[in-house]
Amino acid sequence: MRSFITIIVLFLFSQFAISQGLKDRALTPPMGWNSWNWFGKNDINEKIVIEVIDAMVNEGLRDAGYIYVVVDGGWRDTKLGPNGELLSHPEKFPRGMKALADYAHSKGLKFGLHTVPGTNDCGGDPVGGYRHEEVQVKQFVDWGVDFIKLDKCKYSDGVPDAANPTDSRGWNEEVLKDTYVKWSNLLKKCDREIILSISAYVWRDWYPEVGQMARTTGDIKARVGNPSRTAVFDSLPYQKSVMGISEENNKWAKYAAVGYWNDPDMMVTSEPGLSLEEQKAHFALWSIMSSPLFLGNDPRNMTQDEKDIILNKDGISINQDPTEQGKQVKVEGDSEIWAKKLKNGKVAVLLLNRNKSENKNITLNFVDLGISQKVKIKDVYAKKDIGSFSKSISRQIKPQAGLFMLIDVIK
Repeated sequence: MRSFITIIVLFLFSQFAISQGLKDRALTPPMGWNSWNWFGKNDINEKIVIEVIDAMVNEGLRDAGYIYVVVDGGWRDTKLGPNGELLSHPEKFPRGMKALADYAHSKGLKFGLHTVPGTNDCGGDPVGGYRHEEVQVKQFVDWGVDFIKLDKCKYSDGVPDAANPTDSRGWNEEVLKDTYVKWSNLLKKCDREIILSISAYVWRDWYPEVGQMARTTGDIKARVGNPSRTAVFDSLPYQKSVMGISEENNKWAKYAAVGYWNDPDMMVTSEPGLSLEEQKAHFALWSIMSSPLFLGNDPRNMTQDEKDIILNKDGISINQDPTEQGKQVKVEGDSEIWAKKLKNGKVAVLLLNRNKSENKNITLNFVDLGISQKVKIKDVYAKKDIGSFSKSISRQIKPQAGLFMLIDVIK
């Protein structure tokens, strides 16, 4: 009897340890680079990835915390191997994924891959992991992968749809959850620490127990290999704009915590469709929302303005503070205030003007942040103190721009 009880206790402890181990994989929001927003599926190849890895080291991105290099769609062949194994594209990635992972590791970076849990990828190729999960997870472990973006894409059960007999039935919520849970459990038990990034386009309440980060939104609008297609800050298509995605992600702020982070998609800080002020507001929002900071740019060709934004030490520190996901705390017409409480008692704040043509005077009352003392305030982007204040601060903010501040109580 005593032996039986001991076995049960050890089993329960092992399950708890596995669960906690998974949570320990994202103590702060992951940071890195993903190929999709800039290169899309068709333009990415082995040579570009190697050059990006080198640029991330040489341009200071790695040392700033951007450590994951993630190859999104475009790395796979159009078919699976005979045992359901993934195959690298023979022309674009001739040396395979292990060689790239080894190169990233040699440069002090971690390596990630996009894959799909259904039957087909987003372009329709039959390369999904459905019923091949064990085989494919073993491949990722053997290759030295550190990050998996598991993208919902397409699933077909092969049964004709009653409403449209020419189509097969696709995902339902039960199959979707079971499939992601299966991947999660396999990763918990594998002998490698791999981040699971869920990309299934809307919030679901099982995300925090299954992955370390999960998309709460659809895709942000970006060039995706087409230079004529650019990001948008706050206009149509609204649901794909920086602000549309921010508002959707804001709805789920209370669920973010150590071990799980809401993901509003990769950043578009370099896109020519955004003004410099819009890019600064975009990065400030992702920092305040404790979003995974994944660049969607071309690190080989960055302007100094872009580097000044994404390498801002205070902005990154605000993002990496695990206290909470910051949120929208006040809205008055086109004027908004976003704030995040930090573990050291400081508060990060963004005064944001969404009006397209007019300056707005925005006032922050410190009582709205739970602060009754006098404070000193630092302008995050200007990297300088702007003074001491009691009760409130008011500033004129330019159209579609913001003031990113760090507030510290004077003791």
